[in-house]
Amino acid sequence: MTSRVRAAIEQANAEGRVAFVAYLVAGYPEPDATPALAKALVEAGTDVIELGLPFSDPLADGATIQRASTQALQGGMSVQRCPGLIREIRSAGVVIPLIVMTYYNPILAYGQDGFVKDVAKAGADGLIAVDVPPEEAHELSEGCQGAGLDYVPLLAPTSTDERVALAVRQASGFVYCVSVAGVTGAREALPEELGTFLDRVRRQTDLPLAVGFGISRREHVESLSGRADAAIVGSAIVEVIEAAPRDEREERLQAYVEVLTGRRQASD
Repeated sequence: MTSRVRAAIEQANAEGRVAFVAYLVAGYPEPDATPALAKALVEAGTDVIELGLPFSDPLADGATIQRASTQALQGGMSVQRCPGLIREIRSAGVVIPLIVMTYYNPILAYGQDGFVKDVAKAGADGLIAVDVPPEEAHELSEGCQGAGLDYVPLLAPTSTDERVALAVRQASGFVYCVSVAGVTGAREALPEELGTFLDRVRRQTDLPLAVGFGISRREHVESLSGRADAAIVGSAIVEVIEAAPRDEREERLQAYVEVLTGRRQASD
C-alpha cells in the first residue's frame, strides 16, 4: 500500500507540479507556536510537513536552524514532548503528512522502540534520522516499518552508488537528496551537478526524490521540475518566522510559502 507521504508527493506530480515539503523547528519560537504555523503552511499549499525535533548538536544544520533549535530547547521543547506536540498539530486540524526529523541521540535517549511507536500513535507519518548511516539503519528502518512510519534516508552528492543502493533498500515515502556537501542554509543557486546526482539515485529506486538544503526561491523549486519530485525548504522558512513580529508570523509565513508553491507572485 502506498504511504500517505508518497501519495501526497505523487498527487502533486500528477497535478503537474513539484511537491512542496516545509520544515518547522518544533517548539520554535515558543512551545505553543508550532500548531498555528503548521496550519499556515497547509493554507499556503504545503504537501508534507517536516517537524524538526531540536537537538543540541545539530551537525547537518547551518546557523539559522541552530539558532532556532537552541531557542526551542531553552523554551522547554524536548524529545519527551514530541508526541504531544504532534497530537496538538493534528488537533489543530492539520491532516497532511507529517515527518519527524531529528538526530539519533534524542531517539536513543527516549528509547528507540518507544519513540517510533509513540510518534506513530500521535499521528506522524515518517521519520528522518539525519546522522544514522545506512550501514547502521537497519534496525531503525525495520522499527519504522513495523509502526507504520516511512523511514526516509538522506543521500549526498558524495554518496557512492553502493551506499545509494543500501539506503534506498531501507527507504519508504521518498528519498531525501541533499543538494550540496554541506550544512542547511539558503543559497543563491542550486549546484549545476545536482542533475547528475539525481540521475544516479533515480537509477536505483522508483521512490520519489526530494531535494533539500539551499532552496529558498520559487525559481529553485521550478528548476527541479522534471528532475526531482519534491522540494524541501527549511532554513528560509525559519528566517521568515524569525524576522516576523509575533502577531504577523502566520500571515508572513503563508505569504512566503504561497510564492514558493506558485500560488502567489513574488510581487504581490
